[in-house]
Amino acid sequence: MTAAAPTEEFARVPVEPAPAVPGPVPRLLPWLLIVGGALGLLAAFALTVERIALLQDPNYQPSCSINPVLSCGSVMTTEQAAFFGFPNPLLGIGAFAVVVTTGVALLAGARFPLWYWAGLTAGSAAGVVFVHYLIFQSLYRIGALCPYCMVVWVVTIPIFWYSALATLDRSGGARGLYAGLRQYHAVPVVLWFVVVIGLALHRFWDYWSSLL
Repeated sequence: MTAAAPTEEFARVPVEPAPAVPGPVPRLLPWLLIVGGALGLLAAFALTVERIALLQDPNYQPSCSINPVLSCGSVMTTEQAAFFGFPNPLLGIGAFAVVVTTGVALLAGARFPLWYWAGLTAGSAAGVVFVHYLIFQSLYRIGALCPYCMVVWVVTIPIFWYSALATLDRSGGARGLYAGLRQYHAVPVVLWFVVVIGLALHRFWDYWSSLL
């Protein structure tokens, strides 16, 4: 007697796809990269245009020169503004274009391997180090603040921080560290901004207080 062929059908259990975006806030990370990268790109582009105009006409008054403290003209003509022998904003144009492209790709559902996130983190870390060098130079050597430069400062810090968290999330050996940081992911960025703003207020307090 031949055994009857099994007719039971196994139910298919839906499998949820892995998150397309690693990080503490998967839905917001692409937008952070897109918006932050776009603002940085626009600021770098505006600085480049202003620098070209200043080269063409030494008497040109940059649009971001507002008062003795907020003055792009006082900053972009210094040696620090061309640290590598060419205007610093050219670095920003290339770097922020990569950031925007990454954010758009993530929003479209792309998944990047660990080495990509590690590279983005390393690049943004270099950007943060350079930004803090420029912050120190602006506050304590040049004695003026460039509004467009400050836009770059503001966006570079969170781009680095959340890129680093995304790298930790994808790294098997660092998942525990990521899990601890994820709960308070915004705190370091807020404290970072508070310190930088406090330094700027302290450095130019005589001027700020005169406006009150």
